[in-house]
Amino acid sequence: MGDAHTERRPAGELGASVLAVLWAAGTPLTPGQVQEALGSSDARTTVTTVLSRLYERGVVTRTRSGRGFAYLPTEDASGLTARRMHAELARTEDRVTVLSRFVSQLSNEDEALLRALLDEDGAAGPTGTGGAA
Repeated sequence: MGDAHTERRPAGELGASVLAVLWAAGTPLTPGQVQEALGSSDARTTVTTVLSRLYERGVVTRTRSGRGFAYLPTEDASGLTARRMHAELARTEDRVTVLSRFVSQLSNEDEALLRALLDEDGAAGPTGTGGAA
């Protein structure tokens, strides 16, 4: 029952591996190309399913390639992490507490970096507010 062929990997592990392959390639890849780059025993249909789910979530784009698609990430790893952080924040009704706890758990170095980024953004002024016409 618990042999290597039926053991499930942790949730998201294959998706993360697929994204890593796409980021490393820097060019659109077909599911077969991704499967080959993974060097795993996962079926091409499994890789195709993962890519389709990433597409539905807006994490990758796709273009026609023969009878199927070739996939490309919509953003780099940092952009994806930022998107996940925004999504988590959007799920809460108590943003003040969540942000407060997040900031309180930052290292001194990360806190200084965040302050510098906020100061830099503030010096540029508000964006997208209509400005002078």
